[in-house]
Amino acid sequence: MAIDAVVIETPRGRYVRRDVPPTVAPLDRIRLATLPGLPPPDAPLVCLDTETTGLATAAGTIAFLVGVGWWERDLFHCVQLVVPDQPDEPAMLEALAELLPQDAWLVTYNGRGFDWPLLEARFRMDGRPAPRHLGHLDLLPFVRRVFRHRLSDARLRTVERELLGIGRTGDVEGAEIPGRYLDFLQGGSARPLQEVARHNVRDIHSLAALLEHIDTALADPARRSAANEGDLVALAHLYRRERRHEEALGCLDAALEMGSHPPIVAERGRTLRRLGRHAEALVAWRSIVTSGGSLTAVALVEIAKALEHTWSDPASALDVVDRGRLLAERGRALGRPMPVLEADLARRRRRLVDRLRRRSGGTDRAGRRRVGDPVPNGIP
Repeated sequence: MAIDAVVIETPRGRYVRRDVPPTVAPLDRIRLATLPGLPPPDAPLVCLDTETTGLATAAGTIAFLVGVGWWERDLFHCVQLVVPDQPDEPAMLEALAELLPQDAWLVTYNGRGFDWPLLEARFRMDGRPAPRHLGHLDLLPFVRRVFRHRLSDARLRTVERELLGIGRTGDVEGAEIPGRYLDFLQGGSARPLQEVARHNVRDIHSLAALLEHIDTALADPARRSAANEGDLVALAHLYRRERRHEEALGCLDAALEMGSHPPIVAERGRTLRRLGRHAEALVAWRSIVTSGGSLTAVALVEIAKALEHTWSDPASALDVVDRGRLLAERGRALGRPMPVLEADLARRRRRLVDRLRRRSGGTDRAGRRRVGDPVPNGIP
């Protein structure tokens, strides 16, 4: 074949193997593993991408080219396996199984939804299970959760161009790839498959470059001050999902170094509350009220909840709720009703009034009983 490769004969058929010269791709695995959802530092990482005869994972679709990349220290190696004819697919599958360590994590882009289910189906068609692996890092969900806010879409080419600064020239369009292989099977030249092989190598190298970017831009806390603030907020959400609130707070603090934006301050207040740092959370909500804006009503509700439940100060909480009700009434008068907020404030007010009424028999009207940290001065 015209792709600078070798044809290997096996008892199960032939396959074509192409070894791509290694490239330098440093990756700090210990640092990378600190990020939520990323593989442990001792697990081998194997980047995988397929070129197929279609976009379905049904029995009629095969992966005629599989690219596999892995790290050896700071060098990134890549091997491509090609099916020269459809009856030779078992030979390629056997070679692929030998390349995938059982303790490895796969690294793909939409591989959970397409590449790996297709390969699993092809192994089943061959009468054996797919190779085992310990985990699967699909980078598409990570990109959508962390970087999508500043990308025009989440395609790998868009990630290359808008996030990694990598441009492709002379690349074959994905829609053309199945036809090129089918033309080859019908006796056409193998030369058009050269561009398909280059396309596949670029995809594999882009997986490595994306992991390197995630490592250098996000995994090192000392460098987060240079990261995009939206990326840091999204990363904080991922930490929060794993209940790693200290790490989430670190991301939010780094984001706030670039400017005090109320949505970030609000997320910081929620995170401080989850950490039990109620006085600091209250200061965060107060700052939102002081600055005004669309989150003022949300901040007032949070302040009221803290005063009622943390400091057992229903009278001050009632004052804050009434302030929130005035804000909601003003919004309704201006044609911007907030029905959910209004209902919440009404329920909260009824409860606070009842609580104060029950306590008025043996205490002053405020009924204050402070617990824990002192309430910061100047609560709205």
